[in-house]
Amino acid sequence: MHPQAAQSGVDNQSIRLEKRGAAALITLDRPKQLNALNDALSREVLRAAQGFDADPEVGAIVLAGSQKAFAAGADIKEMLSKSFADLFTDNYFAAWDQLATIRKPLIAAVNGFALGGGCELAMMCDFIIAGQGAQFGQPEIKLGILPGIGGSQRLTKLVGRSLAMDLILTGRLISAEEARSAGLVARVVPDDQVLAVALEAAATIAGYSAPAVMMAKEAVNRAEETALTEGLLHERRLFQASFATQGQKEGMSAFLEKRKPAFSGR
Repeated sequence: MHPQAAQSGVDNQSIRLEKRGAAALITLDRPKQLNALNDALSREVLRAAQGFDADPEVGAIVLAGSQKAFAAGADIKEMLSKSFADLFTDNYFAAWDQLATIRKPLIAAVNGFALGGGCELAMMCDFIIAGQGAQFGQPEIKLGILPGIGGSQRLTKLVGRSLAMDLILTGRLISAEEARSAGLVARVVPDDQVLAVALEAAATIAGYSAPAVMMAKEAVNRAEETALTEGLLHERRLFQASFATQGQKEGMSAFLEKRKPAFSGR
């Protein structure tokens, strides 16, 4: 696959963008800061994700960092001089909530450190593919603060109260294998294969019916937000709605005709 220019005309200082076929790639690019999350990076990531979400040629998005760090946390230098009034007035970190509105699948490709805000950013994605050498943690307690981009909430939902308490209160890090065993990571692969595997997964997803993919993502996300009875009803309605799509007609016809489906995106 050959990288293609993406979202031309946008001047990004903290990220790099590529389109590889129907898969889009957002790469965090603040190497000197180990991809620490600051205001500029958050704006650029969100703008890029929203742009790819609206791009009919893109079926799934991969978010990656470097071999050394996916993201080693939020930018402490940027935060150091801020007061409560500054953070409250600016609603600091609230912009990251917009990542949850992206309808297309978002895959985190994690090498190296995913700490603090980096771990929280990875958890905002739909699933994580990690290298064997990756490390995860919420060490904010060592700075006299606590997670502020959803760490206490998403981590607890993913790994349970006991391990979340352990990681958040002690600040210790866990390996990719421990993270996978706990339910934080979907797959662990050799470090040098992380990006390739994530892009392959994105390409596979992008090859399916786009409405079915978005409906499936919505259904799984609903499971975290509602009681089982309401979740089952929502899933059933989405399942029924999928029969109004061209993808359902093509997918079932292709299965019965023993051929590969040619999904049109509708």
